[in-house]
Amino acid sequence: MTHAHPGYADRKVDHLKRLRRIEGQIRGLQRMVEEEQYCIDVLTQVSAATKALQSVALSLLDEHLGHCVADAVKEGGADADAKLKEANEAIARLVRS
Repeated sequence: MTHAHPGYADRKVDHLKRLRRIEGQIRGLQRMVEEEQYCIDVLTQVSAATKALQSVALSLLDEHLGHCVADAVKEGGADADAKLKEANEAIARLVRS
């Protein structure tokens, strides 16, 4: 049930850039709290960081479905069932978050 490389491998550099920007947003949030900035301003930035993480998650999910799951379904068998179940569980976690 493993692949030579993950479905996002072709866009790894893009994902890392986005995650580093999000990391910067989080550091900015820490500074805002340390500086006791206005609650609504902090919440606005929390919302922006959350949306950015959700965007990364959806992109990774799309790539997983298009690569890992699609390949497993083409091959069929227990691996396909396991990949579909795994994807379904990942989607459920994202919806709950």
